[in-house]
Amino acid sequence: MQFTQDDRLLFIGDSVTDTGRDRADPASLGDGYVRMIAESLSSPATVVNKGLNGNRVYDLEARWATDVLGLAPSVVTVLIGINDTWRRYDRGLLSPVPEFEASFDRMLTLTTEKCAARLFVMTPFLLPAGPEQERWFEDLAPRTEAVLRTATAHGATVVRTDLALLRAAEVHGAAALAPDGVHPSALGHRVLADAWLAAAGVGRGPASSERL
Repeated sequence: MQFTQDDRLLFIGDSVTDTGRDRADPASLGDGYVRMIAESLSSPATVVNKGLNGNRVYDLEARWATDVLGLAPSVVTVLIGINDTWRRYDRGLLSPVPEFEASFDRMLTLTTEKCAARLFVMTPFLLPAGPEQERWFEDLAPRTEAVLRTATAHGATVVRTDLALLRAAEVHGAAALAPDGVHPSALGHRVLADAWLAAAGVGRGPASSERL
């Protein structure tokens, strides 16, 4: 896929997307995969980061009209879900998968209806940093399936970041990619960026002519 100067690529999610962006500066991209993607594009497309640390799907939906629809993006990338799982185990805050899926579906439906944006959905991921995080998969696995179902129903391009990180962990080790199991290192962010670029048919440097 090729992007042009008329394209606005908007990325939205939690802290994995946020990565320390300056919220007072609309052009700030943070220090993670969003910046890496922007630096890899050969086109002058506008890239916007609307990640917000701590967000669950309900937080995302509450700000969707302002932070997504109000900016009229041509491409929207969503990465959400790990905090919906994490908060169950550290704070006892439940995010039932059917409610999570319904919220996710409403956001994608609005995006298609209001701005006809091309959708990219990145799967949530976990590289357990200890035995206590292994049990999170009982919550995360069905949540990931819900993300995949919703993405497929809306014709979104799916970016399997969970699988990409697992493959990378076989080479580098999980701790080198996400020391706490959730937040990627610079190397982990590079894996995320490369997974998105591959799904979009864009390599590092000149854009590919392949269209998905």
